[in-house]
Amino acid sequence: MNGWEALVLGILQGLTEYLPVSSSGHLAIGSALFGIEGEESLAFTILVHVATVLSTLVVLWKEIAWIFKGLFKFEMNDETRYVLNIIVSMIPVGIVGVFFMDEVEAVFGSGLMIVGWMLLLTALLLSFSYYAKPRQKEKISMKDAFIIGLAQACAVMPGLSRSGSTIATGLLLGNKKEKLAQFSFLMVIPPILGQALLDGVKLANGENIAGDTPATSLLIGFIAAFLSGCLACKWMINIVKKGKLIYFAIYCAIAGAATLIYSIL
Repeated sequence: MNGWEALVLGILQGLTEYLPVSSSGHLAIGSALFGIEGEESLAFTILVHVATVLSTLVVLWKEIAWIFKGLFKFEMNDETRYVLNIIVSMIPVGIVGVFFMDEVEAVFGSGLMIVGWMLLLTALLLSFSYYAKPRQKEKISMKDAFIIGLAQACAVMPGLSRSGSTIATGLLLGNKKEKLAQFSFLMVIPPILGQALLDGVKLANGENIAGDTPATSLLIGFIAAFLSGCLACKWMINIVKKGKLIYFAIYCAIAGAATLIYSIL
């Protein structure tokens, strides 16, 4: 992977991590077009995901500070309940990460056919959430947090948007749009950082998780994903508030159909 490819894929990751169009699916498509496969693509994918986590910390630093300020009061308050909800939402993806990681990595190397179908599924979810008019809840309950976590676990499939799945699921459950984008972006931080920690352990044990990717390409991709992620995070929060997810449903339907056609030809 050269510097130009790393730049393009980094920007692609940063933008699509927050927009409900599947960052993993777009990275798979971009990697296939550039001829990048195997461990090289996987290591780069993990790194740029960490970059977008850092962009979340930068954009939502006030919300994160609010959470920690309340958490260290050591009492059952709104902030503590919020953290508990995030922990509950992590359970499904934690189970997938511990017991099914090999299967997930195998799916990422199985070609673009699965990406195309999952993009179409993302379009369907976004459409349902756009036209559904459930009762608007003031707060995300622990039950809803777990169900939203199930959606996040399903979104390990390349092409199934994590933000799209979690936000659409939350909307269908009747949660307010203003709360969902923030919760969706914060709930992904622990799983991604946990994966990064595991990869750090592998690196310390002498495993070459970066493949043949030059360090400069990894750095370029990281910076590109971080900067574009900061922009996309702010943009997506406003989009969710305005309820304009249907445009992304249309995009995912077109992208999914095009990907399926490309994978067949």
